[in-house]
Amino acid sequence: MANHASALKRARQDQKKRLQNRTQKSSMRTAIKKVLAAVDAGDKENATVALREATSLIDRAGRKNQIHSNQAARRVSRLNAKVKAIA
Repeated sequence: MANHASALKRARQDQKKRLQNRTQKSSMRTAIKKVLAAVDAGDKENATVALREATSLIDRAGRKNQIHSNQAARRVSRLNAKVKAIA
């Protein structure tokens, strides 16, 4: 455990940030699953709505370095391709 006041403060900040990151990444993954479920069901309307939400969360995670920005772009691209492929 940290001994100096500044190190204790940094440990508190890190713990708080870790919880925020975990929450945001979890909600991003849930949004992705919603898109994939709609695609599997063949529901283009719901898939499009879910894609809009997922894209926002993925891009935000990329901007905040929770995931790499290239990975964010790749995930959005692949989800978009799956939604467009629905007949």
